[in-house]
Amino acid sequence: MTTTTHTLELADVDLVYDVHGPVPSADGKPILVLIGQPMTADGFADLAAQFPDRTVVTYDPRGLGRSVVRRDGRTDQRSEDQAADLHSLVEHLGAGKVDVFGSSGGAVAGLTWVATHPDDVHTLVAHEPPSTWALSHDADEADRAFGNVRQAYQSGGFGPGMAQFIALTMWPGEFTSEYFAQTPADPAMFGLPAQDDGSRDDPLLSERSLSVTRYAYDLDAVKASPARVVLGVGEETGNTITGRTTHAVADRLGTPPVVFPSHHGGFVGGGPENPYAGKPVEFGATLRTVLDSPSR
Repeated sequence: MTTTTHTLELADVDLVYDVHGPVPSADGKPILVLIGQPMTADGFADLAAQFPDRTVVTYDPRGLGRSVVRRDGRTDQRSEDQAADLHSLVEHLGAGKVDVFGSSGGAVAGLTWVATHPDDVHTLVAHEPPSTWALSHDADEADRAFGNVRQAYQSGGFGPGMAQFIALTMWPGEFTSEYFAQTPADPAMFGLPAQDDGSRDDPLLSERSLSVTRYAYDLDAVKASPARVVLGVGEETGNTITGRTTHAVADRLGTPPVVFPSHHGGFVGGGPENPYAGKPVEFGATLRTVLDSPSR
């Protein structure tokens, strides 16, 4: 499969994207767009490799990776901006409706995209959107838990912040007083550096993440759209935060989520930079089954 890299110059951002295969697609199927937040295109390399027969598009969201140049005067990662960028990208490609796989914040962006530009998408698979606002019992407590992550990051840098984030994502069930009574997570427990690296602008650990977890896309518009929307959840995710938010969103949409192999990042393979290897081959097979199943 031939991969080409391009830059789409928009008013507010230079959007860098990769096209794996021809446009329009050779097999007549919709182009498959893989999106994350704050994950950039390189995080989808293993998943894209599972679709050698389809044209796949990956990209770096505005302000991240190769799309770091932005002219909107902002530093946050707003889902509505990402949805608008994706709409412009699909219009630029001129290949009609697309299939979409969105992971984490990319799932939030995908749901926002369907709500705001419903005619762009044929099928959206939204895998584990971290939409804390959708929780029925502990939405405020979830926001407080994420606030503790940001506080740890502001106080000590990447290591302490990421340790607190991992501890949050591992917590099963609702965020109770027992959770908040714990001592701050120790970076050494996760092989992370304890010393302050001086960074305060990480898109996952800083205030920039608020515009993702708290963004309430229009669920009525999602339900009314012609797009087929499928929620996905990892078989290993269980009752942790993104498992609970996925089920909460699925309940509001009135459709049960599809269980995918592995965990939150189950489509990413192993390697020195990823000790939490997923099952990209099995994950890709499940995604293919979902995409190839009859539309509603």
